[in-house]
Amino acid sequence: MEIGDSFQQETKYEPEKLGGHSLDWAGRPKQFKSHENAIETISLPEPSFGDERDIWSILQNRRSERRFNAEKELPLNTLSVLLWATQGLTARAGDTFFRAAPSAGALYPIETYFYARSVESIKKGIYHFRPDFFDLEFLREGDFSRSLSDAALGQAMVTRAQITFIWSAVVERSKWKYRQRAYRYIYLDAGHIAENLYLAAEALNLSTCTIGAFFDDYINSIIAVDGIEETVLYMAVAGIYK
Repeated sequence: MEIGDSFQQETKYEPEKLGGHSLDWAGRPKQFKSHENAIETISLPEPSFGDERDIWSILQNRRSERRFNAEKELPLNTLSVLLWATQGLTARAGDTFFRAAPSAGALYPIETYFYARSVESIKKGIYHFRPDFFDLEFLREGDFSRSLSDAALGQAMVTRAQITFIWSAVVERSKWKYRQRAYRYIYLDAGHIAENLYLAAEALNLSTCTIGAFFDDYINSIIAVDGIEETVLYMAVAGIYK
């Protein structure tokens, strides 16, 4: 059996196989990630949404758009809105935080990194978004346009977009509850986040396109994760066309 077929079969839920698993609350993984070696932390402005658009027209007009005006700079507030729409905290119930995109078991294993090629007020480089503080950790300074494009199988839109999002999963956050079926859920979670990006980008008249084809460990190395305990799942470009 091929590995994909085997995964689908081995992670099925069946009545006779459920049960016998209790949650280790003392051993629950941390809900949020911070980097001790970040160059600096940058507070984000409170998101300002501007004029409201009808959600139905946004759904009607949503498209993958690969064209970007490389000369323009993305306003910092626009980045703030995109980050809030994808992973922003929206409510709290006890120790559980809820976000703009859903997650299986409200475990939120997905972490948001991005490469800022041209964003107002921040340097070019790799960043990590912290939804609990609603701020950025600046991790690596430099121009990663060509490296990311090469890692994405040569997709040139990465070199022109103002932002390249990189979503990873801290797998144990989900495995803590769902064991091997967690791998199904983390990909679903990433899809929810990406769709929120599409809708927010359309509402802001921005271009965006998700990327599923990339050399995994090349991207893992750029954001300095091991590819096992934390691994890249999905990418997207976003920015200004007109």
